[in-house]
Amino acid sequence: MPVYLDHNATTHLDPRVFESMQPYLSGPAANASSLHRYGRIARDAVEQARLQVAQLVGCEAREIIWTSGGTESNNLALKGIADGPASAAGASVLYGATDHPAVMEAAESLAGRGVRVAPVAVDADGLIDAAALVTQLSLAPVTLVSIMRANNETGVIQDIAPLALQVHRHGALLHVDAVQAAGKIGVDIAALDCDLLSLSSHKIYGPKGAAALVVRGHVDLSALQHGGAQERGLRGGTENVAAIVGFGAAAELAMAELDARARHAQALRERLQSGLQARGDVLVFGGGAPRRLPNTLQFAVRGWDGEALLMALDRKGFAVSSGSACASGSGEPSHVLLAMGHDRDTAKGAIRVSFGRSNTADQVDGFLQALQQITRSA
Repeated sequence: MPVYLDHNATTHLDPRVFESMQPYLSGPAANASSLHRYGRIARDAVEQARLQVAQLVGCEAREIIWTSGGTESNNLALKGIADGPASAAGASVLYGATDHPAVMEAAESLAGRGVRVAPVAVDADGLIDAAALVTQLSLAPVTLVSIMRANNETGVIQDIAPLALQVHRHGALLHVDAVQAAGKIGVDIAALDCDLLSLSSHKIYGPKGAAALVVRGHVDLSALQHGGAQERGLRGGTENVAAIVGFGAAAELAMAELDARARHAQALRERLQSGLQARGDVLVFGGGAPRRLPNTLQFAVRGWDGEALLMALDRKGFAVSSGSACASGSGEPSHVLLAMGHDRDTAKGAIRVSFGRSNTADQVDGFLQALQQITRSA
């Protein structure tokens, strides 16, 4: 029986979520902007989901802007600020050196439009170098800083609040990519003290094609997509009602089951890490960080290429990742691990295991056994 250990890439659709979506998949195909009764029913469903997602992160429902995915949310945050009123004075954007490609590439694309863009260095465990951030904030006016709450590869959790204090003290806005964090650890927008926050449905057992950007009331954002008044004019286009409803249901379940899911995942992660470290030839990335996502462990077996090991594990029935699914197939070592100071050969050895609700201790033991068989036979 194949074992899926790649839940940071995507999760399966929860049957309860699918059940919530069914009336909007098989019933009247109403546009939520239509004024007739079917349109009003669709609108009510969209607004109920908006409230459910808002409750997951502690924001106001009106601050939720629907998007198609975390990538769009991140692009809307960075480009929407850079194209906004702040750009008249010359926009400047900083982002974490280990951030997701959806942030990095969105930021770097702005450089061709005259926006000053620069990464912020991290330490050996992938934590933002606070002193470097303060220096960069002090050198020239900064419009926006983007930092991810939890890294999708290593699982390292950033301590956002003290960074937010410095960002705001220097007059900049803060965007937090919480796509991997929400549903795995508590995400409270007030505690994070950020101005924009990205979320995604398919990371928390919801459908693909639904996500959100939280835009606090004081933030002046420009739209990327025009063609309608939907989403406060920030994202024109007909809403994907069924997917949005599913996102809302997934958010409600994630909030209710957060502690149980985290305990289950952390027990599996600790079992795996104990087994790996007993080998003596394994490096765990970000293992010295104070906090990591309870479900995530990234490691390398010395002398092994990550993609070769991934394919050997796949043949034995274990689905894992060598890093970010968005960068798979590039042949390049993880930018996350390079930023943390690892050499290219070490970075190319990376394997990421990310647990979900359906995984078991027996599967962890089977994975360790398969890994031992592969590396011993080489």
